[in-house]
Amino acid sequence: MNNAIPTARFALGEVVRHRLLDFRGVIFDVDPEFANSDEWYESIPEDMRPAKNQPFYHLLAENEETSYIAYVSQQNLVADDDEEEIVHPAIASIFDGFEAGRYHLRPERRH
Repeated sequence: MNNAIPTARFALGEVVRHRLLDFRGVIFDVDPEFANSDEWYESIPEDMRPAKNQPFYHLLAENEETSYIAYVSQQNLVADDDEEEIVHPAIASIFDGFEAGRYHLRPERRH
């Protein structure tokens, strides 16, 4: 049995869309596998609960009503190709430019 952790499909600064829910966001961090609380995980309806052994992404997210931070499994994300910027108050503190549908990390945020 192969227990290898899947490779992250999306990169920091990439704009993505949730596969099932109506929101999109820009990735600002990636966990190689689930790293949130059991309470958070259990709050997801069982029929929608993703596997834990996959990358999970931290997003500066937006929907029609508001902006927020989301934590989403790789299986529930798809690339967003509308090339519109995300409206979120924290973007300027993490990213310093938007070009060709993706954000560029501020120099002090790169490792």
